[in-house]
Amino acid sequence: MSVETLRKIEHGRVPTPAFFTVVAIAEAVGLPLDQLSALGASSSTEAAVSLSA
Repeated sequence: MSVETLRKIEHGRVPTPAFFTVVAIAEAVGLPLDQLSALGASSSTEAAVSLSA
């Protein structure tokens, strides 16, 4: 993955990176996909709770 692609993601020019891009980043930083999935699930739960409040 190019540095420019990472910059675009960081600065919001790629608002929803492709699944395979997210997987590549996770692998590059040593984050197992099950942990990444758990982080996403907890973020979704927190967002749902804040919307219902």
